[in-house]
Amino acid sequence: MSDENKNKNKNSDEELLDQSLDDELEIKETVDEIDDIGSASAEEETEAEGNISENSEEEIGRAGTEDSEEDERDQGKETVDKLSYVKSRLLKIQEEVKQILKYLDKEVVEENFTIEPALQEKLELKQNEDEEGQKIIEGVFDGKEMIGPDNKRYSVPSNYASKSQLVEGDIMKLIIKQDGTFVYKQISPVERSRLIGLLIKNEADSQFYAMVDSQRWQLLTASVTFFKGEAGDEIVILIPKGVKSKWAAVENIVRKS
Repeated sequence: MSDENKNKNKNSDEELLDQSLDDELEIKETVDEIDDIGSASAEEETEAEGNISENSEEEIGRAGTEDSEEDERDQGKETVDKLSYVKSRLLKIQEEVKQILKYLDKEVVEENFTIEPALQEKLELKQNEDEEGQKIIEGVFDGKEMIGPDNKRYSVPSNYASKSQLVEGDIMKLIIKQDGTFVYKQISPVERSRLIGLLIKNEADSQFYAMVDSQRWQLLTASVTFFKGEAGDEIVILIPKGVKSKWAAVENIVRKS
């Protein structure tokens, strides 16, 4: 082979080798670019996930703070309501204690007073039996019971006495039927006086009283509970006019709260 042909072949081989190297470099660059793009995408996804996580945590944190603030507001309102209620109760107790101390200082209440015997003696109380065999008994209401002509006491239902606003000294008639049923009727009410005072309660025996200035009158429990009265309330009572009495009838109660 001539030297010229040898040189041609050599140049061809070198060109092929160079081309192969160029192709390999180009492929490698392409792969590197793809790797770079993949890495960048992965970093962006990681960053995005981090942002989402941070945003979620922030939102959760804000929601928790708002819930906490709302709970604190609710607790604060509940505390204020409780304090307001306690204050109103204490003020009522204070007023009641003040009135009781005023009463104890003067000590002018007659505890054991009952209807004057002279009042009962002047009355022409009757006791007889009608044609149907029913007993008819007249008597005087003493604030709780009816006293008959023979000084015998007859129980008067407290609900009836409260509803009828019976006052000490009222004349009543009791009809005792053959089956033993008691029927009461008010036949001659006494003249009344109306007073406004304070409702108090003796915690020792749960007895209610109406106090006006330095005097007090005993009350039927049924009369107080009918108006849902409580110690410290303002009370309107009826008592016999011009006659001393131990009991009073409840006409009305004005609640303080």
